[in-house]
Amino acid sequence: MHHLLSTEDRAFRTQLESCETPPAEFNHRAHLRLAYVYLTEHDTETAYQRMRDALVRFLEHNGVDASKYHDTMTRAWILAVRHFMEKTPGAGSSDSFIEQNPAMLDSKIMLTHYSAEVLFSNEAREGFVEPDLDPIPRYRE
Repeated sequence: MHHLLSTEDRAFRTQLESCETPPAEFNHRAHLRLAYVYLTEHDTETAYQRMRDALVRFLEHNGVDASKYHDTMTRAWILAVRHFMEKTPGAGSSDSFIEQNPAMLDSKIMLTHYSAEVLFSNEAREGFVEPDLDPIPRYRE
């Protein structure tokens, strides 16, 4: 797996981590982009921790209730993006990677791995819960 970051990807990460990104611009694609950036630079666990920290800081900075953060969604999407990175030839940017994997743009894809009851439970919001329908592939690092 050989994925690269563009100058724009690095600027995006810096803007998000410094809370300069407007909340309205931080949509599902932006979440995927941030996951790709962190996974390009770090192992899966570190990428998850950095993603979690960035999201929590972003919510706090923008006065959004911390209960909006969903731990299972965060970790599951990190695992999913890692899976797509493993099966995709190297990309030179997050945009190229996402264009090669349009299935990721379907934010409901997690419902192929989780029942709605499990995914939207308080337990899943507060801590990672393993998929109850179909496991998300994992890779050695």
